[in-house]
Amino acid sequence: MSDIWINLSLDETAPKKAPAGKLNRKKEWLRRKRHNRGAKGYKEGKQKNNQYRQDFRQSQTPLQNGASIKCPPASTSTQNKSLPCLASASHSSSMPPCGEKPKEPLKSAASSPGSSVSSTCKPITMSSGNPFKYVAIDCEMVGTGPKRLSELARCSIVSYEGDVIYDKFIKPSAQVTDYRTRWSGIRRRDLINAMPFTKAKMEILSLIKGKVVVGHAIHNDFKVIGYCHPPELTRDTSRIPLLNQMAGIEGNKCTSLKTLTKAIFNRDIQTGNKGHSSVEDARATMELYKVVEHEWETQLAANSMAR
Repeated sequence: MSDIWINLSLDETAPKKAPAGKLNRKKEWLRRKRHNRGAKGYKEGKQKNNQYRQDFRQSQTPLQNGASIKCPPASTSTQNKSLPCLASASHSSSMPPCGEKPKEPLKSAASSPGSSVSSTCKPITMSSGNPFKYVAIDCEMVGTGPKRLSELARCSIVSYEGDVIYDKFIKPSAQVTDYRTRWSGIRRRDLINAMPFTKAKMEILSLIKGKVVVGHAIHNDFKVIGYCHPPELTRDTSRIPLLNQMAGIEGNKCTSLKTLTKAIFNRDIQTGNKGHSSVEDARATMELYKVVEHEWETQLAANSMAR
C-alpha cells in the first residue's frame, strides 16, 4: 500500500506536457499562414508585372487614329525661319505632308498671335527680318517743379503686330506742377498709385534692350527715360523721307504722327479733349514703319555696306 501512495504523489507534482499531436497542429497552422501570405504577395506582384509588360507592348505599337503625332520641322535658313507645326492624327486620312496645301480646307481653332500651332500643318513663316525683335514705344510726359520740366508719366510698348507689351502710369520723382492733360491724357488720379520711376525704368529697359525700337520723334522718349539706344537699332518715323513722299509732303520736314496717319491710312488719331493715348500712338507708329519697312531696311543695309 505504501508503494502505491508514493507513486501517485510523484505523478501529481510532475509538470504537464501538451500532447505531441497538438503542438504539431499549431506549427502546421503557422507554417500554412506564412505560406499563404507569401503566396498572396507573389500573386499580386505577378499581376502588376504582367500589367507593366502589357502597357509597354501597347506603347511600342504604331499610332492609331485619334493619337497625336508631330510633324517634322520644315527646313530653316538664316533669312527665313519657320516654326514646327503640330497636327492631329485624327485627320491622318485627309492630311497631306507638312508644307503642302490640303485638298479640302480644315476648320482651324482660333489661336493667339505668334502661336506655332497650325491645323493645316503649314509652318508659320516670319516676315522680313524678325518681327519678335521689333517694338514700338510712346511716352507721355508731365511738367514737374517750378520750371515744369518734362518727366515720364506713362509708357506704352507694343509688339510688331500691335499687341500691348507694356502700358503703365509712372510717378515722377519730383512734384507734378502741370499734368498737361490736354495732350498727355494724364490726370492726378492716374499717378496716385503709379509705379515709381526707378522701378519702371528697369522694366522698360528690360523690354527694349537688344531690339529694334520704333518711335515718332523717339529722341524725346529716350530723353525722359534717361536712356540712349544704339542708333543702328533705332527707327524714327518722324525722319523718313519715304513717309513724307507717300503722304504728299515735300522735303525732309518733320511731320507729326497725326498728319502722317491721316494722309497714309485716312484715320484720325489724337482726337477729342481727353488727351493722347500712348498705346494708340505706338500702334500708329508701328503701322507707319511697316509700310516702308522693306525700302527703309534695304537703304540702311546699303549705307552700312558703303561705310
